[in-house]
Amino acid sequence: MKMTLDLDLAAEAKAMVALAFRNGPIEDLHAGRPCTVCSGNLEISHISDEEMKAIMKSAVNTLYRLLWQRDCDPVAYNENLALGRRYTMHWDDPELKKPISKGSRPR
Repeated sequence: MKMTLDLDLAAEAKAMVALAFRNGPIEDLHAGRPCTVCSGNLEISHISDEEMKAIMKSAVNTLYRLLWQRDCDPVAYNENLALGRRYTMHWDDPELKKPISKGSRPR
């Protein structure tokens, strides 16, 4: 089946990403000054293991809460999505292409 763009689903996905990632620990990393020495160098890690763990843990916790609300507290879920949508009004819609696997990521 060919995937098509559903604008409501795209808005929901963007809102969830804003709530789970953008408004999480990654925002603290992004708020700092860029490293002028290593900027753009893919050979240098830009996030420590501890920072990555904190980002993923926060995202999982937030997505779990949102998915739980979707099933058990739809009013709270819709209120949270409305908040997330305010952050993403001008974000690009999803691209409907196959995701790049970790092993084939360009370096």
